[in-house]
Amino acid sequence: MPELFQSPNDESRTLTAQLMAQATHAALAFTVAPSRPSVTRIGITLTPDGTPLALVSRLAAHTAAVEGAPDCALLIGDVGEKGDPLTHPRLTLQCTAEMIEKTHADYQGLRDHFLAQRPKSKLYIDFPDFQLIRFHPTEAHLNAGFGKAFKLTPKDLG
Repeated sequence: MPELFQSPNDESRTLTAQLMAQATHAALAFTVAPSRPSVTRIGITLTPDGTPLALVSRLAAHTAAVEGAPDCALLIGDVGEKGDPLTHPRLTLQCTAEMIEKTHADYQGLRDHFLAQRPKSKLYIDFPDFQLIRFHPTEAHLNAGFGKAFKLTPKDLG
């Protein structure tokens, strides 16, 4: 079987950075139980070092699932208003999720950063059931359109 992915280049790295910087949400893929995958939409922003960050409720099934099995994936990229949805670029980040509890040394700085990026979150960020999740990418796949698939490493992400 031929290699499906091209090696990353400056163009693919630039597009990847743009998709990540513009992302306000992502599809989070996680495992509910062995052989039971699921997907949900979450709001995200990037930390100052470019790592995806989300605010989630412990009442949500995906939070407990990711806490118990931190290997997950994020799909980033919006479909444009025109054309075939499959021609629009999208990025899959395979990640390890890190729960950022309110007692974590990084929490206050990440909380303030998240609020600066997503000010409407002020309504619920301090509710007792809410916490931050930082997603550490381990691998990335960029689909930049038909015949333009790239496999990237964390170093390619910035």
